[in-house]
Amino acid sequence: MAVARYRDIADDLARRIEEGEFAAGERLPTEEQLMVDYDNASRNTIREAVKILKTRGLVETTQGRGTFVLEGTVPFAVTLAGIPVPPAGGAGGEGAAYRFDAQLQGRVFENKDPRVEIQRSNPEVAKALAIKEGTRVVLRHQERLIEGRPWSLQTTYYPMDYVSQGAERLLDDEDIEEGVVAYLKEALGVEQTAYRDRITARAPDTNETNFFSLRDTGSVVIVHDRVGYDRDQKPIRFTRTVYPADRNQLDLVVGAVPASPWAYDKGAKKGGSS
Repeated sequence: MAVARYRDIADDLARRIEEGEFAAGERLPTEEQLMVDYDNASRNTIREAVKILKTRGLVETTQGRGTFVLEGTVPFAVTLAGIPVPPAGGAGGEGAAYRFDAQLQGRVFENKDPRVEIQRSNPEVAKALAIKEGTRVVLRHQERLIEGRPWSLQTTYYPMDYVSQGAERLLDDEDIEEGVVAYLKEALGVEQTAYRDRITARAPDTNETNFFSLRDTGSVVIVHDRVGYDRDQKPIRFTRTVYPADRNQLDLVVGAVPASPWAYDKGAKKGGSS
């Protein structure tokens, strides 16, 4: 099946942007000029091609001013498993992984102080934690930034019983430096020995769109769900991390491997999401 003409034009414009013919902040040629450049293509064909560039995060149209090339983003590589921290998400857990990855890539990272709240578990959380729907849970919300730009949103749910059993620091709205997983082992003898991950993709909700400064249409977020289990295969926590797809890549590492062949050069120009 022949590829639609507007897709060919979009691919060629993307190539020209990637090769630097149109620099970040520069305005693309007008629709009329692009119609001529692409052998008298129709106006609708050019508009459809530009829509694809918008979806890829390469350009943005400003009413009355034209279409401009966006600054390229160097994706942040997030390692889901295999980094040199204690097994099964020991001290530090995902927080340690985030810090390690940032340091390895020479990126400036920041963890905001967590926001803590208590809620009744909804069906999804209750199922993940194997508790009765409506049971109270502690939520710890974490915002993470790279070079001052919002990079991920994370919420972890813990059974409220942990607090009454002595893990009172779960309610503190400050970072638990050793990591909550390590803290639970120390405070309660609850040890995470395994976890199950699920990765999905969807359109962002309103909060995510605002926090990550995403476009209202065409944006995608990656949702990484992780349920941690103890030695008796009882779930001890449910963590959901949301990443905007335009600035992240997720790496799964199993066993001893050399440095990633897909490692990004911080100084390299990257146009849009991969």
